[in-house]
Amino acid sequence: MKKILFASSAIAAVAFAGQASASEPIKLSLGGYMEQWVGFSDEDRPGSDGRNNAFQSDTEVYFDGETILDNGIQVGAHIELEGETSTDQVDEQFLYVSGGFGRIEMGKNDGAADAMGVTAPTVGPVNPSDGGTEDWVNLTNVIDTVPSSGDQNRVTWFTPNMGGFQAGFSVADDSNTNGSFDKVVTTNSDGEQVVGGLSSDTSGNGDSVLSAAVAYDHDFDGFSLGLSLEGESQGNDEWYGAGVNVGFGNFTVGGSYGHVDPDARSDTNAFDLGLTYAMDAASVGVSYAYQDDNADDIQNQGLSVGMAYTLGAGVSWQSSVFWFDEDTNGANNDNDGYGAVTGLALNF
Repeated sequence: MKKILFASSAIAAVAFAGQASASEPIKLSLGGYMEQWVGFSDEDRPGSDGRNNAFQSDTEVYFDGETILDNGIQVGAHIELEGETSTDQVDEQFLYVSGGFGRIEMGKNDGAADAMGVTAPTVGPVNPSDGGTEDWVNLTNVIDTVPSSGDQNRVTWFTPNMGGFQAGFSVADDSNTNGSFDKVVTTNSDGEQVVGGLSSDTSGNGDSVLSAAVAYDHDFDGFSLGLSLEGESQGNDEWYGAGVNVGFGNFTVGGSYGHVDPDARSDTNAFDLGLTYAMDAASVGVSYAYQDDNADDIQNQGLSVGMAYTLGAGVSWQSSVFWFDEDTNGANNDNDGYGAVTGLALNF
């Protein structure tokens, strides 16, 4: 009987291997982007003469591969490599399985709330809501209407798109278990500085990060509509938000709201608004954002005007003029100012 079972198993294994070999092997392709910016800023913060940096850059290389199994299911991988030395050298890495059941992702990536959240439309390299203002000036807080847990080791399921409606659900094991690189600088016996430090994959506190979102995106006759409801929970801490974008003609207008409700602390409220106009190869936009952090008694607001012009396939010239104001009540760290940034963004 055992021999019969073994023979049957062997035949099944050979048959499965034959089916698997019928699909194309996964081959990785390259993609990514490079952004190089030049700009200036003027800020009024006690003890600071302003930021002196005149240049900023951001570069990532993507590795993507996919195959289609004989049953029609798509299986693939996505890896993001930082183009500069970073404390998080591999930004995201995950595999996905896609079919009639939707799409399942597993690896280190954003949760459903972050991936599906709708925020105000913007144009340009600097925008007030989580859009790079902090790269040019000194800010205690960064305005963010979708303050997600970021890239975590997690599993995410996106439902099939049904008439424009789609939902997503994510579960991460812990916010501290990602094998992330924590920069620690020490001096050895020769007086040389040594950089090191790697977080343990078992150093977390055990709290799962649950992330969920529902979105709607549809083009009607003459206008388009995008909506989202999203949120995350970790232990007794949670945040939730909503966003809407409406497109009509060459205009897009919209905004979003986010509320953070941490355990044993005061809450934080933030919102953003934006209006953009696209015409052939050029687009312009204006956006505003505000955040009230009741826990730290800090109020932030910012405004930006931006433009983008497509010079060719994958090449865009972008510029922003921005203003910001940060009020830190009870501390001598108030700051306000303005700046301008321009440069090229390449997508490949």
